[in-house]
Amino acid sequence: MAAKIDATLGSYDRMKEVKEFDESKMGVKGLSDSGIMTIPHIFVHDPQTLANLKPSSKNTTTTIPIIDLSNINSPAHRHKIVDQVKSAAKTFGFFHVINHGVPVSVLDETVNTVKAFHEQSYEDRAKYYKRNEGKGVMYATNTDLYRTSAASWCDSLQVWMAPERSKAEEIPEVCREGVVAWDLHATKVADDVLELLSEGLGLERRRFKELTFSEQRLLVGHCYPYCPQPDRTVGIKAHTDGSILTVLLRNHVPGLQVKHENEWLDVEPVPGGLIINAGDMLQIISNGEYKSVEHRVLANSWKEARISIVIFFGLTKWREGGYYGPLPELLSPEKPPIYRDFTEQELQENFYSKGLDSKSLVEVDLGFENIILSPLVRNCTNFRNISKELACLRKHSSNINGLKIA
Repeated sequence: MAAKIDATLGSYDRMKEVKEFDESKMGVKGLSDSGIMTIPHIFVHDPQTLANLKPSSKNTTTTIPIIDLSNINSPAHRHKIVDQVKSAAKTFGFFHVINHGVPVSVLDETVNTVKAFHEQSYEDRAKYYKRNEGKGVMYATNTDLYRTSAASWCDSLQVWMAPERSKAEEIPEVCREGVVAWDLHATKVADDVLELLSEGLGLERRRFKELTFSEQRLLVGHCYPYCPQPDRTVGIKAHTDGSILTVLLRNHVPGLQVKHENEWLDVEPVPGGLIINAGDMLQIISNGEYKSVEHRVLANSWKEARISIVIFFGLTKWREGGYYGPLPELLSPEKPPIYRDFTEQELQENFYSKGLDSKSLVEVDLGFENIILSPLVRNCTNFRNISKELACLRKHSSNINGLKIA
């Protein structure tokens, strides 16, 4: 890779420095523990990204919704909870859940076990440092370290829980029990929320369960150590999740932000709460009813590390022929599909080739603009907005659902 030029950094060989850092296996935690005052070049982001990190000029008090699940099984209250979850997923794409059935002691223990892994000695952490995306256990700094234009100030422990579960002996002993237990608790919460989301679309309660969403699960334990220059980098860059649903548990250290109406909202910790967010897959299969929104984590200026544990729930049951898209029962002449069909391989290749630098899959790669259009449809001149594009398709296509991918 050619040397990069930056007015503030001078000339340096980025790929060389990335390789040296990665092979050291020290991670961001190692850099932070060493007492450095200046972050390495590979973590410095471009001026535009850094300028966007500054607080909004608007004095907003908007926050993501907090939804109480304590009466989830009460016929008298369930419909109200369904409406709340539906509204939150349509409007924000993110929401807190409280009284979700998981004891606070379990939440605290889960955070502590993941924190314990990251606080081990360099030698103990380095045993697990590797890059084997897609299987087993992996500890590394940034899964997209070699693909991204600037690294993020975060280390991550990844543990695949399904469909091919990591072997118990592969999971670090210091957090093994907590990780396995949390997988069970988080899956139960996700199952409950998916039922509510399904009902919110007028579908049968178990419709999403039929897609075996919980049979593809990736648990990731993030550590955001203290950063000496938080105004020059990020904890995790702005992105959307490719999952159907994500369940997030974190400690009290702030940093998470969610984009809402073109403004970045701080998501403050809620004691005893979990954060739920819709992924790209949920936006696609709901035909845009639920929103997968951008979120990011600021570099940590606290002396204490920020710890978060996320479980991504993916889709494993694919249609005959290997394609997937909006659920057929949500489509009608009035509500035609706004996303093209795609394959699982295409989805995975997109993520692993582009990493978090890419825009949302639903905005670019799986969007309407990539459908193969008939010659008649291509002759339509105005494709500047989706409603006119759909009208054009309805006019010239007798079988809109039969369109195939590019």
